[in-house]
Amino acid sequence: MEKEKIFKKHEGRKDLAGEHAFGDIGQIILLAIFLTVWITDSFFIKFSILTSDYFSIYIRISLAMIVLIIAIYLAKQGLTIVFAEVREKPIVIQKSVFSIVRHPIYLGAILFYPSLLILSFSLSATIVWAAVIIFYFCLCKHEEKLLLETYGQDYEKYKLETPMLIPRVIKRNIKCSLKPRKH
Repeated sequence: MEKEKIFKKHEGRKDLAGEHAFGDIGQIILLAIFLTVWITDSFFIKFSILTSDYFSIYIRISLAMIVLIIAIYLAKQGLTIVFAEVREKPIVIQKSVFSIVRHPIYLGAILFYPSLLILSFSLSATIVWAAVIIFYFCLCKHEEKLLLETYGQDYEKYKLETPMLIPRVIKRNIKCSLKPRKH
């Protein structure tokens, strides 16, 4: 019972829109499948690894560390912002990493996988990563429905201003109104 409180402290909070019922278990299952395929292919079977002949291990480790640090930063910042404080009134969070993408926690999770893929470029594990991306995209779409129901026009405006998962290089200048114009 105590473990449930630790892991599900956010359940029942009025300031959060909710999450997909199978989100957590799906993430764990896909991570386990990915790690199994990546470890098996990279270290034992070596069926589809592509980098060891072309790139130095030092370059691969350096790139992998950069991607991993970005992934950890996005996920940690996002989790801290969403869950660390209980807000009196539900609001659309738009600060910090949420000003870059609407789902920084999921982007951080998605970027974790290439931090390992860079080490061996396992084609088999890359195929699993593609499934992971599709899964996270579906989670994003589900949560966005909940967020639209909870926050309405505020979230619609945020969607127009902030990309879902891929940060923009150039910020768009959006000057549109969500209210219809009268003629």
